[in-house]
Amino acid sequence: MPTSELLRDHPAAWERATRHPFLLGVRDGTLPAGAFDTWLVQDHHYVGDLLRFQARLLARAPRPAQAVLSGGAVALVEELAWFEELAGRRGLDLGVPRLPATAAYAALLERLDAADVPAAVTALWAIERVYLDAWTVAAPGAPEYEGYVAHWTAPGFAGYVDALAAAADALGGRHDDVLREVLDAEVAFWDTAWDAA
Repeated sequence: MPTSELLRDHPAAWERATRHPFLLGVRDGTLPAGAFDTWLVQDHHYVGDLLRFQARLLARAPRPAQAVLSGGAVALVEELAWFEELAGRRGLDLGVPRLPATAAYAALLERLDAADVPAAVTALWAIERVYLDAWTVAAPGAPEYEGYVAHWTAPGFAGYVDALAAAADALGGRHDDVLREVLDAEVAFWDTAWDAA
């Protein structure tokens, strides 16, 4: 089933994941103090988990999907370095433990390691598409967040998401259950930073 149909068939869940109060707070500058830094630290953990998942997926993916997966893995390595630079500038401790939602997302990625390749690629597309759409909702962001929002909505990232959709579509299958799990994990991840603040 085309990824566009998954988007069409789950509008309420997609909206919950992309119009969270955290994102609206980034957009209008009302995010509670500390929430963004909490999210940054937890997202650093998450990106490391995603890189491990994506590297394993690359190793078992069919040849046509490998270029987009390898490019995405390289981008995640660069993203981790960027987070480390941010942490230094913002005085954040990246060694703090994962919060429960972060650990649950890591567990979802581990389960996806056992999924067939079409389901796993669709999940990766959903992860990246919901992230792009979420930060697009937050755009342009309040002045203190504008640079971050621009980073996560860059045209190159949008192109990568489109390439993942094409890879998922080429592999086929109907993966509503995977999409729902990803969207639930995203909502919980926004909630955890919001609630921690």
